[in-house]
Amino acid sequence: MPRYTYQVIHEDGTEGEVFEVEHGMKEPGLKVHPETGEKVVRVFSAPHVAGWSHERQGKQITSEKNLERLGFTKYVRTGHGKYEKRTGQGPEHIAAD
Repeated sequence: MPRYTYQVIHEDGTEGEVFEVEHGMKEPGLKVHPETGEKVVRVFSAPHVAGWSHERQGKQITSEKNLERLGFTKYVRTGHGKYEKRTGQGPEHIAAD
């Protein structure tokens, strides 16, 4: 279930407590604090997207040196049905014919 962030808005317009609440996406958003009854507004933030935090990290994880260290073999396509070994153990070339 998704978590939503809300912030209390006091009667004088100043910002108050920030808190999180879990509720379904189809449920209406909160208008008041569930415990105190004070007015609240939803705080929007960037979503977390699972995966690598940046391209460089992804390249490091899938580098030929790291793949070989972890026991993988990497082949790269060199033509239609033809592959050449770049790192690891196994035949130097693989061909479909």
